[in-house]
Amino acid sequence: MDDEPDRTKRWEGGYERTWEILKEDESGSLKATVEDILFKAKRKRAFEHHGQVRLGMMRHMYVVIDTSRTMEDQDLKPNRLTSTLKLLEHFVEEYFDQNPISQIGIITTRSKRAEKLTELAGNPKKHIAALKKAVDTSCTGEPSLYNSLSLAMQTLKHMPGHTSREILVIFSSLTTCDPANIYDLIKSLKAAKIRVSVIGLSAEVRVCTVLTRETGGTYHVILDESHFKELLMYYVVPPPASSSSECSLIRMGFPQHVTASASDQDAKPSFSMAHLDSNGDVCLTVGGYFCPQCRAKYAELPVECKVCGLTLVSAPHLARSYHHLFPLDPFTEQSLEEYQGERFCYGCQGELKEQNVYTCAMCRNVFCVECDLFIHDSLHCCPGCIHSQPVTSGV
Repeated sequence: MDDEPDRTKRWEGGYERTWEILKEDESGSLKATVEDILFKAKRKRAFEHHGQVRLGMMRHMYVVIDTSRTMEDQDLKPNRLTSTLKLLEHFVEEYFDQNPISQIGIITTRSKRAEKLTELAGNPKKHIAALKKAVDTSCTGEPSLYNSLSLAMQTLKHMPGHTSREILVIFSSLTTCDPANIYDLIKSLKAAKIRVSVIGLSAEVRVCTVLTRETGGTYHVILDESHFKELLMYYVVPPPASSSSECSLIRMGFPQHVTASASDQDAKPSFSMAHLDSNGDVCLTVGGYFCPQCRAKYAELPVECKVCGLTLVSAPHLARSYHHLFPLDPFTEQSLEEYQGERFCYGCQGELKEQNVYTCAMCRNVFCVECDLFIHDSLHCCPGCIHSQPVTSGV
């Protein structure tokens, strides 16, 4: 396991004239070159979608946050902890927007211990509220990678075989204080088919390199806050499923929202089953989503019924998950100088001012780079193609 593949380290490579990629414009400014580098980074994600690849659509992910004393460093403003928690709030929102039938949990590690901040759940509000409260956490001691991974594995190893089991570690420290041999734990994680990925906030750590390589995850070290955000968004898209993962049919319920007025004599106020885990205010309501199998009531979807175990979703939730299986083809890039058509973006109707435009191969409509990213990252369908489809009138 310790044998690292032949890979040239950065400092072992040849002498690189990295400054040659920067070129001055007519006014002597480097702004145009920097904008071009950022522009290419924006476009990179559009070509990284997994087309015609089997994906783990039902995901169970634990996010491990290092809350050791190194998180008080101020290379990220105002410090690493505050910046990380703020970016994770955005990550949780995007994760559930793109993976509505998946679940997430949060673990923190400090002072050689690990504890669960939230259990695996499909309610983003619960996780975001916990992340907001964690801002006041005191950063002390050293993290324990072993205890964190072991705590996550205790839950993930019992998840069904058709689901994707993942751990994402936000690791700030350069050391880890473990009670046992972590290489034995890595073997157990690999046997349980748990994919572990790491985002480092300081520098590359060898144990993290081995951990991600053996479990099939990825390892990145951030450059700055914007790069940190970009790396987190990389884990929003479902990863390719392993060839050994199981296939099975899943029973799902599609309850409709039932609304009743308080004056209705047949309406019976009741509690939502989701309030069993809530420490906040609970109240009696007459409306909600009722499980078609056991009639248990829930305030929102998606959710797993606590009584009969049936997965309750709505049709749009499945539709949003379906988009990842058949991603929209990248638009054709063309220089604005070579483009001869109208100088307006079909999406936002704004004037095309950037150096390149993007054309849909099907409907031939042209978009700006911001609309191109929005269509591929969030919308997952071309508005020009949808508008050109004939509308069938229902009888």
